[in-house]
Amino acid sequence: MKTYFRLLSFAQPITRFAIPYIIFTVLGVIFNTLNLALLAPLLMTLFNNNKEGTEILAKPENWLDPLGYFNYYAQQANIIYGPHGALKLVCGVIVGSVLFSNIFKYFSQRVMENLRIHTLLNLRKAVFNNVMNLHAGYFSNQRKGDIISKIASDVQVVQFSVTGTLQVVFKEPLQLLAYIFMLFATSVKLTLFAILVIPISAFLISKIVKRLKEQATLAQHLFGLMISYLDEALSGIKIIKAFNATDDIKDKFHQENVRYSDLGRKMARRQQMSAPVSEFLGVTMVAIIVLYGGSLILDNQSDLSVAKFVAYIALFSQVMRPAKALTDSFSTIHAGIAAGERVLELIDEKPEITDAPDAIELKEFNDSIKLTNLSFAYPSRPVLKDINLTIPKGRTVALVGPSGGGKSTLMDLLPRFIDAQEGSVTIDGINIKKIKLESLWSLFGVVNQESMLFNDTIFSNIAFGSPDATYEEVEAAARVANAHDFIMNTENGYDSNIGDRGMKLSGGQKQRICIARAVLKNPPIMLLDEATSALDTESEKLVQEALNNLMKNRTSLVIAHRLSTIQKADTIIVLEDGVIVEQGNHLELIAQEGLYRRLVDMQQFTEE
Repeated sequence: MKTYFRLLSFAQPITRFAIPYIIFTVLGVIFNTLNLALLAPLLMTLFNNNKEGTEILAKPENWLDPLGYFNYYAQQANIIYGPHGALKLVCGVIVGSVLFSNIFKYFSQRVMENLRIHTLLNLRKAVFNNVMNLHAGYFSNQRKGDIISKIASDVQVVQFSVTGTLQVVFKEPLQLLAYIFMLFATSVKLTLFAILVIPISAFLISKIVKRLKEQATLAQHLFGLMISYLDEALSGIKIIKAFNATDDIKDKFHQENVRYSDLGRKMARRQQMSAPVSEFLGVTMVAIIVLYGGSLILDNQSDLSVAKFVAYIALFSQVMRPAKALTDSFSTIHAGIAAGERVLELIDEKPEITDAPDAIELKEFNDSIKLTNLSFAYPSRPVLKDINLTIPKGRTVALVGPSGGGKSTLMDLLPRFIDAQEGSVTIDGINIKKIKLESLWSLFGVVNQESMLFNDTIFSNIAFGSPDATYEEVEAAARVANAHDFIMNTENGYDSNIGDRGMKLSGGQKQRICIARAVLKNPPIMLLDEATSALDTESEKLVQEALNNLMKNRTSLVIAHRLSTIQKADTIIVLEDGVIVEQGNHLELIAQEGLYRRLVDMQQFTEE
């Protein structure tokens, strides 16, 4: 129940919905119960009022005998208006009662629907906001499909099962109590015998749904796996076809699909058993009551009239509807709680990297970036060891070395995408852990090897993160990035949609859009992670020219595998196995005839 109430907290302010819902539901229950209770005066009007010697009914002394009241007033109407007039009046009252019952039912459902949508809105907002606040390293260890499943599928399950159960938990017990009150008011003896079916039904249903929560948790997990496979298949469709792996991917997805479907079939069997079991029990009890009560009436041993007995049977036949809804809700709530636990698990995930309580804003970069005794390790292996490095303002520093040497990790440490276990990073003498994250990120522009673009227009992609940018500013940034000419050759210019992840553009064009985006942001520090390594020679030339424009008058940290692109860097840092093994400009490192010289010679040999 703790999970249920936590999920319900996302409905706040719940009183805005609860008060009108309670009012409409109570009125709806009253009129819905009257619909059946009015059967007794209707039957009495039809069958008893034309008989001579019919007993004149006395007005009941209190409201504990509502059927007595209805029968009394029906007989009085018969005396005053005659049989036809009384019949019209009773039918009119029944129609009015049904009308009001459905009006209040409609308004209560509208209120509950608003509550459901309001809860879904808050829950999805909370989970997405928390995911966006998590540190970048979190996503390295998580399946993207599982996160998507929690935000999309699990939240849907929660909204229909948990908020739907809230409706059942309040309305159906109230309706059940109203029916039981009417049954006791009609016949205490029959009712005590009849209500035995409710605990029996609940016991049997609880046995049926016992394992539903465990199965529901597994089902949501399997659905997350399917979404992961789907995402990987769509993202890597060219590689899949190039390696003739289509059938293997189909089989992999099909196996998970079969597992998910088999589990869904088992869950459906358990859920669907509750309805026929409770219905069978209800019909069986009605038959037993008809047999028992009917025998008493036939033997003149019952104080119930035929009209009251028929109304009693009609009322009891409806008792199973709210009882059945309650037992059904036990099966659906298990799925909701299981999905809710997965969603709350994501909401409860805390980012490892947060602002310090005394964090400050840093609005400009004036002096240098310093890395002091910096060490970083993943759980499985060390990456950086005792790094000491100074990057003065306005200088270009290049990171080179064999793959796996720690270049990208070192770059990620500067904007605090990850945090080092030992040592410190300072900007203008201020430890970056003492700087507010948003303030820190505003100092950096990033261009990666993989061009990250969004399914939107070219204008929106360049203006990403700069929502107030004008058309002229976007165009100026595109010109600096050597992108304006090819943009104007697209169908709609800057308003052209570039497709999913920029699929309508070439690699060099995508990279230049990313550079234009960085130019528009105009940060004092640039981080360039192998921005030209995946390009052909012509595209590389255009992109490198754009990068040179971007780096003018800026502090830049560049990772490059093509060493020819960083020969003009002020300082080149050579990393091997997480350690700085060489440091200097191009000519100095060539003269040392160390690792850098070997890397340059190898590339020149390869290019020849």
